[in-house]
Amino acid sequence: MTVRDRLIQVLNFQKPQDRLPIVEWAAWWDLTIDRWLGEGLPAEFDFRAPDGMRRSLQYFGLDEFYCLGAAPIGSLCPPPACHGGGILKDEAEYEALLPRLYTDEAIEGLCRSARRLKERHEAGEIMVRLWMDGFFWFPRSLFGIEDHFYAFYDHEELMLRINQDLTDFHQRTLDALLPILTPDIAGFAEDMSYNHGPMLSRELFGRFIAPFYRQLTPRLKSDGVKVFVDSDGQVWDLLPWLIDCGIEGIYPLERQSDVDVAAIRTQYPKFLMLGGFDKRVMQLGEAAIRAEFERLLPVMRSGGYIPSVDHQTPPLVSLDDYLLFRRLFDEYAQKAVR
Repeated sequence: MTVRDRLIQVLNFQKPQDRLPIVEWAAWWDLTIDRWLGEGLPAEFDFRAPDGMRRSLQYFGLDEFYCLGAAPIGSLCPPPACHGGGILKDEAEYEALLPRLYTDEAIEGLCRSARRLKERHEAGEIMVRLWMDGFFWFPRSLFGIEDHFYAFYDHEELMLRINQDLTDFHQRTLDALLPILTPDIAGFAEDMSYNHGPMLSRELFGRFIAPFYRQLTPRLKSDGVKVFVDSDGQVWDLLPWLIDCGIEGIYPLERQSDVDVAAIRTQYPKFLMLGGFDKRVMQLGEAAIRAEFERLLPVMRSGGYIPSVDHQTPPLVSLDDYLLFRRLFDEYAQKAVR
């Protein structure tokens, strides 16, 4: 079976012949790789080096899963003054920034990347995920974290305008991308939840988020793309809101926020999941890693679930820890289909 065959089968609740996909859905933290370089990881397998992502995935024996995206904030936009800060405060400043947002340059860059991956993707050697800035995430990037919450009340029409402009940009992106390559998964980057639940009400979600999902999910699904949302934190209350808008899956399923993949599978038996392996146990030895895989194994066997670290592997994990995790991942990826 090819790498892509396995993914497609799991996403359609079918059982691969040999094993589940073995993926890291996101690159490792810089600090993690810096530690591993000091513990013997050869420099050419640093994912930040030229062609380093492909080399690092192959070094660790991971299935090649690549992320493509067209950033709606252009390269010429000013950076925020601080982490979590914004780059605008009102509609006049949004108007001034428009020439640097939603650029053709970003879409052209995405298409160049897609052309480089096209042959290997069609041969089934690799999997592709499309990153799409979501309708909670993107206005927050513009306003900054604190002002974004006020903007739901102080700048209602501007928030709706921004999200419609973002939707139109995504449509242009799909117009350019889909004739070249159809991604296997599209993920709306949102991070709408914290460790106790969503950061907005269902009423606000219904007014400012849902209408824009509904413009895009039918198109993606009609092209065979599985539509996910990326949200850290406790997502349980969020799930019915997403499903109502045509969203088919979610990641990364953070265990430290008490996300329970078994409960999700029971309540939503055809909802797709990616992630879920508690990163906090990766440095605790074989017994702890096995216990975590045993917790996940019934859901791994149920289909529609791609196990992976529930966020990026943290720098507490040594190179030897990670190689042990990888060995056990192979074992349980096979056990799940037997």
